Order: sequence, then structure tokens, then C-alpha cells
Amino acid sequence: MERSVNTWDITELLSGFQERMAKIALFDPLFELARQRRNDRGGKPVAMMELGLLTLLFFFEKKLLRSRRTSVKDLVEFLTAVLSKAYDLDGGEVEDIARKVIQVFRPASGRKREFGFTDPVSGEQEVVYTSILRTDSYDAATNTQYYALDEDGLELVFATKEFYLEFQLSIHQLLLRKQLEKGEFQGALRQIDEMHVDVETLQERIHTLEHEIKRSIVSEETLTRYRSLLEDIYLRLKRENEEFGELRGFVKETKDRLYAERELQKQRPYELIVRIAVELERVHNEHTMLLQRSMELESQALRAAKESLYYTGMTSFNFEQDIASFIFSTPLPLEAMQGITAPFLKVEQHKSWSLLTVFAKHQLAGEDEGKTADESILEIDGGQEEAPFFVNRRKLFHTVTELLLDYMAAGGQQEARLGSFIAYLRETEHAGLLANRNFYDYWLVLHQRSPIRAMDKDSLPDEGQGGLYEAVTDLLKGQTLTLQEIEGDIQAHERYSIQDMTVRLGGDKDAG
Repeated sequence: MERSVNTWDITELLSGFQERMAKIALFDPLFELARQRRNDRGGKPVAMMELGLLTLLFFFEKKLLRSRRTSVKDLVEFLTAVLSKAYDLDGGEVEDIARKVIQVFRPASGRKREFGFTDPVSGEQEVVYTSILRTDSYDAATNTQYYALDEDGLELVFATKEFYLEFQLSIHQLLLRKQLEKGEFQGALRQIDEMHVDVETLQERIHTLEHEIKRSIVSEETLTRYRSLLEDIYLRLKRENEEFGELRGFVKETKDRLYAERELQKQRPYELIVRIAVELERVHNEHTMLLQRSMELESQALRAAKESLYYTGMTSFNFEQDIASFIFSTPLPLEAMQGITAPFLKVEQHKSWSLLTVFAKHQLAGEDEGKTADESILEIDGGQEEAPFFVNRRKLFHTVTELLLDYMAAGGQQEARLGSFIAYLRETEHAGLLANRNFYDYWLVLHQRSPIRAMDKDSLPDEGQGGLYEAVTDLLKGQTLTLQEIEGDIQAHERYSIQDMTVRLGGDKDAG
């Protein structure tokens, strides 16, 4: 909602004009110094305006240190130390410059500086008085005059601070709240317009900063500096966004109050507060987008800058020149050679046996123990035993057990090696079992539950009927099947390998 030219209030536009001119008057002594011409002994022009600002910073530092005795002599010592490398000046010339600067900031007459301007409405000449330096005290014994920074001088120092512009939006937020509290709604509208300008300025600065980051980051130090700058911007925008939220709540309360009192008062204040709410919401939305953009800038731009640093390093790095030629042309001790080549080698890998394996769970079965370990194969739930997977697995377990017993019976053996049994299967029509994963699960399960003993039907648990246990023990006919690992791995199939084992068959149903 833009206001037309016809709605401009000239009085409102010119309000505070004299105060603005007073701000300009603060810089007048610096420009007066800039107009002065002075050279050092080598003919080099002396930057008088810069020395004027340097003098202000010197007195400001003295004020921070609570020093109340700062004379021309102290200023001469300071300027001599600063200008010794830049200019060829003797002690008398430096003192003359110091006295000239002090005279500009505080005229010899003792009166305040005068700055004239013309009022654009009345056409009359107006005068603004400023006092940059003031006399602090006087030492009659040494005939020494001491000076201190006056209020206008302090304001001038603050006006030249780097963060002055960055906090304009925060300052306008505070002024807006004060105007709303006083009921100055027309001035509050203008304050919001100035906040619009502040947000647009911040948008332009962030846009410029984004391109500057992508263009200027050439080192890790620069990257760190920009990261710190972006973090400061984000924190400041976050605080301003929180203040916008509080202002919006305050405007809503004021609008509700004026709505309730609109019959007792004129309609004008309520119309203004409605416009204020609309304009403030617009500024708040733009500022929120700015906050979001700053977060994206911190992540995207810095990521792009890191990639730029990486590719810059990759482009400038030449392995043959930077590494190979250096190693072969420069005789280095073995320790130094290891340090150079270490970044280009793989991470060292070392296989070792862990002592923690001792504490892992093991199947224990001893003759002296009163009760042997669980001798049954892991059972499945009755509701799952008819699933195709378990049915096929039970059939395979039954088939392998049957083939194993036939193989041992044919050779009249009570003990056989798994490797020999696998070699036997390769020569039979059952060689396809070696490509089945369940074939190897069979040996793992038997080894886990070894020794395997047959049990009476009555002693079987109900859920074990028809389970994997029966697939093996039904064929044992009262004998015990024992498996024990031995050295050597068997590559039974191109996809599977298993450690060799000794399979022993012996005893009867009542044995052990």
C-alpha cells in the first residue's frame, strides 16, 4: 500500500530537519581539516582529516581509561609514534599539527563551533552549535591545559563506528515502540517506511556479500572470517525478528483497545493503527524472508566456497612435481620419507585374535557335570512348522542325515571327516546339495547342539513334534552323533566354504 504524493504531510516530512543538520555539522571540523594543506620535509602532503579522526580516537581511548589529564604533549607523543613511518616530521612540526587539530575541534575563543544552514521553508539562516573537545582542567604550576572529549565529539566517534548502519533497524524498532506508546501514529507510519528502507538495504548488502564470498574466498582464513560475519548477521536478524514479533503483539493490543474506544474518540486513530498493522506485517514478512536467506547463504555459499578451495587446490597440485620429484631429488631420512608418503597410502589393517572371544558363550558338556547342556536342535513354533521354508528345510536335514549315515555304514566307519563326505557327494546325484545354503546351516546347527542324542517320543516337548529335531534323531536309532572342528577349510562350492569337522557316531540310546 503506497501512499500517494497528495497524502504527504510537509510538516511531518520536515520534522527533525534541524536535528539532521546537526548530525551533518558534527563532520564539519573533519572537512575543515581536509581543506588545509601541509607537507612534511620531503614534500609529501599530510592527511589532516585522517589525523583529525585519529585525534578523536585518541581522546576516546583516554576517556575509556578514565584519564582526566590529557594535554597537547600527550597527543604529540601519540602522533609521533603513529606518523614516524608515514611522514618525515620533526618534533616541532608534529606539535604544530597537534595544536592545529585541537584548535579546529575547539576554537581558541572558547566558544562552540558554529555551523550555518538555510531553513528550506522559511528561508532564514539557522545556526547549529557543536562542541567536539572541551577543556578539562588546568595545571598552573606547569602552565598545561588538559582536554577531554565532549558530548558532540563522542557522538561523532560513534557515528564513524562500523556497526552504526547495521543497527539502524533495531533503533527504528525502539523508536516505533516509543511512538506507539505515546500515540504518535502518524510518526509511527513514517518510522515503518524507514524500516522498509532498512530491510531493502540489508537485502542489497546480503546479495552483495553472497557474490563477494564466492569471489573472494581464496584461503581458510578468509573462509573463517566470512563464516564469523555470517553468524553475526544471522544472530542480529534473529534478534530483530523477535522484536518484530513483540511489536506485532503490541500493535494488536493497541488496535483492540482503540476498536473498543472508537465510539468515544474520533475514527482517525483507529484507521491509522490499522494501516500501521498492515505496513508492519509487510516489513515483518520481508525481514523474515531476509532471515531465511541469511541461513541459506550461510550453508550454500560457504559450501560453494569450500568446493572452490578444494578445486583450487586440486588444480594447483601436481603430484609429479610436488611429491615425486621432491622424493627422488632430495635425500631424506627414512622417518621423513614415511611422513611424506603416509597420506597417499591406505589405512593399515591388521587381523588379530581378540581376547574377548574367551568370554563369548560356548556350548559346554562334560562328563562330571550333573546335567548336560541342551541336546535338542532349536525348535520352531507349531504355527510356523508347516511354512514352506521350514518344510523344505526339514526335508533337507532328513536327506543329509540319511546320506551321512549311509556313507558311514558303507565304509564300516564310526568316524568320518566332513571333507571326505563332501567329496563323496560331488560324485553322486546329490551334488546339488552343495549349492544350497541350508546344507551348511545343517552342519552349523549340528555343531552347535553336539552331541545329538535320540529322545523318547514321550519326552519330546509338544511343540517339538514334527520339528527339526525329529528330522535328525529319527534316523539315529538310539545312537549319538558328535561333531568336532578340525583344522582346514573346505571350499565346497564357489559361493560357500566351511571349516572341516570330524563326525563321530557311537553309543546307544541309554549311553551318556
